[in-house]
Amino acid sequence: AVAAMAPRWAAAALPSAALLLLPLAMASAGLSGYFGTKSRYEEVNPHLVGDPLSLGPAASGSLLPAACAPLQLRAVLRHGTRYPTAGQIRRLGDLHARLLRRPSAAACPAAADLAAWQMWYEESLDGRLAPQGRRDMEHLARRLAARFPALFAARRRLELASSSKHRCLQSGAAFRRGLGPSLSLGSDEVEVEVNDSLMRFFDHCAKFVAFVEENDTAMCQVNAFREGPEMRKVLEKVASALCLPVEELNADLVQVAFLTCSYELAIKNVTSPWCSLFSEEDAKVLEYLNDLKQYWKRGYGYDINSRSSCILFQDIFQHLDKAVEESKSSKPISSPLIVQVGHAETLQPLLALMGFFKDDEPLKANNYIRQTHRKFRSGRIVPYAANLVFVLYHCDQVKTSKEEYQVQMLLNEKLMSFHHSNETISTYTDLKDYYKDILENCHFKEECELPKVNITAIDEL
Repeated sequence: AVAAMAPRWAAAALPSAALLLLPLAMASAGLSGYFGTKSRYEEVNPHLVGDPLSLGPAASGSLLPAACAPLQLRAVLRHGTRYPTAGQIRRLGDLHARLLRRPSAAACPAAADLAAWQMWYEESLDGRLAPQGRRDMEHLARRLAARFPALFAARRRLELASSSKHRCLQSGAAFRRGLGPSLSLGSDEVEVEVNDSLMRFFDHCAKFVAFVEENDTAMCQVNAFREGPEMRKVLEKVASALCLPVEELNADLVQVAFLTCSYELAIKNVTSPWCSLFSEEDAKVLEYLNDLKQYWKRGYGYDINSRSSCILFQDIFQHLDKAVEESKSSKPISSPLIVQVGHAETLQPLLALMGFFKDDEPLKANNYIRQTHRKFRSGRIVPYAANLVFVLYHCDQVKTSKEEYQVQMLLNEKLMSFHHSNETISTYTDLKDYYKDILENCHFKEECELPKVNITAIDEL
């Protein structure tokens, strides 16, 4: 629905020269809602197309008592829009080279259009932050500062951490730039602390690496769907459009063509000729393939996916605890702003650990139709620049001491309802009670330790 709206509100926001692109943009309008983890942030917040600094309709509904003041904001961000990885660029180059070798362009207009397309991606771009990614972060920083002015006021200390990946470090620096010179970081320079133990916990979890990351059988549902009837239909259709024998194509190459459509929209804000190969129905199939991978590798597929994130979950609550203690002792809050930049793979397991976007039935290769209205849609959860924000408040004029400290959680700048109450605000005590088991009994070292016996059966998970 968001994608279908795009042409209507895009026109008002664009200069006249850009209006020439609108017929082209309309061509991808039906696809842009299905790009999974390669989705633009604007897909979940369409009001930003017209004004990237708009707080949108969601900002007004806070339900907070007037006597509540924010004490601490803790944000876990995904990096902004990035270029494809070297592997994706190689596969795209391979597919493009095949089209260039086709003898008869006249007989196959789609292949001719794509052969004429300029292959501008180079392997050196390998997943780096695109200029749009820097804008994503700068604008996000400015919107958060506008929404929580007391926390982002001058001389408030900002703690900024990042994964060691270049795109995350650059995203952190761009976020800092978006705030301007008023915040204190200990110096005038942009300082981003590298913290892979929190932002790339999955790399440090031996059980996850052995049983999921490097275990071929762990992705059996993904592989079955890749070879299944829905993907076969898309494969045959694309082969036919390109006048290629179906044997010359595989699911990976079709996915690369689809992702190129997504990259061109996210990076350049244009509709690539690669988009013309796919209908909305094809896009839904390819989105499901992407979601299956996210589900089995980063979501609810195996317990270790989410359990490995408890190190980050507990760190969030340790800092919230500290802010509560400082407030009770009438001390200044030592860390009013904590912003950490990681990956879709950082956020997705954390949200699964907390029980969000869980469907009644697991995502499998054979239930594509039944999962049409699934909650687990990675493009809605972790698009580029996705952000999970905890805000801790101190409230005066309350009936009980328990109500003195309250918390809200926002995903992609929208308030989330807590599981235990179905409300968008919770007392801090109730929230901690609800997650008591994870806070007390989920220990990263023990969770991630490999069993002494060499077990390869995925059932162990």
